[in-house]
Amino acid sequence: MPHAEVAGRRLHYVRQGEGEPLLLIQGLSANHLHWGDDFLGLLREDFDVIAFDNRGIGHSDRVEEPFTVPDMAADAAGLLDALDLESAHVMGISMGGMIAQELALDQPERVRTLILGCTYCGGEGSRLTDAAIVQRLGELFMAGRTEEALRYGFEVNVSPTFTEDPAHFELVTRIAAELPASLDILMLQVQAIAGHDTSARLPGLTVPTLVLHGSEDQMLSVENGRMIARLVPGARLEVFEGVGHAFWWERPERSAELVREHAAAGAPAQ
Repeated sequence: MPHAEVAGRRLHYVRQGEGEPLLLIQGLSANHLHWGDDFLGLLREDFDVIAFDNRGIGHSDRVEEPFTVPDMAADAAGLLDALDLESAHVMGISMGGMIAQELALDQPERVRTLILGCTYCGGEGSRLTDAAIVQRLGELFMAGRTEEALRYGFEVNVSPTFTEDPAHFELVTRIAAELPASLDILMLQVQAIAGHDTSARLPGLTVPTLVLHGSEDQMLSVENGRMIARLVPGARLEVFEGVGHAFWWERPERSAELVREHAAAGAPAQ
């Protein structure tokens, strides 16, 4: 089980495929398994894919002290250092997209191209998750009703059509059983997200950027994606119609295709 030493703690990662490096950064409560075999299988045909567990999550070392989104961006840069990679294509989704924004703003030379999926930049006009959804999830977790919480979390992360296949929810329950996220780390991640605001700096972002978002995203409204695309010079926006937050689950083939096209078109000559 590979780990890299980063700032005194171990980060777990998986590395698959061949080609230019592609660093994948997951979101709130999620670990490397949440990318799904379908999406990863398509990416590793063209990329050296690196998917890691954020601090405190999955097989990475536990943490107890508060941290920020820039702290997690420093983790991502530290992982590139540990793997002797000067730069990589970077894809972050949800909270991972916030981390990817900070990485690209702070160390643009490390990011060949940037893909921001179903994410948020903060600032006036941005929209976090509806308070009723957050409250319901919190109540279920605090009451120890884990299976109900997983079911509800699944339903608000995908489209109604995607929930119709029981196999899709079975994947969620298998991941939760194998690598559960503790309530303590979830609260620390929520605290980090609350302090995230890159909106004033995004107009200075120089990295070729692709923004992906589902039109039916209940966790982070598609208006967030549109806002980011307006702020980042030259950014391309692709909206998946009828798709929820976890667009790479619902549209793995198209998602992978867009990543490949963006990497090919936006990367500087080596």
